Amino acid sequence: MAVPKKRSSILKKHIRKNIWKKGGYWAAVKAFSLAKSVSTGNSKSFFVRQINKKTLE
Repeated sequence: MAVPKKRSSILKKHIRKNIWKKGGYWAAVKAFSLAKSVSTGNSKSFFVRQINKKTLE
C-alpha cells in the first residue's frame, strides 16, 4: 500500500527552485553572448554572410 511521503521543508523547496531558475539565467546569458558575437562578426562557430554596401548601390 502506498504511504504518503513526508513533507519537504520550505527551505529545501526554495533552494531547488533557485537552482532551476539559475539554469535559465545562464542559458539566457550564453544566448545573449552568442548573439552579440554574431552581430559584431567575432563568432567562431557561426558563418554569417556579409553584405557589401557597394553591391546595394
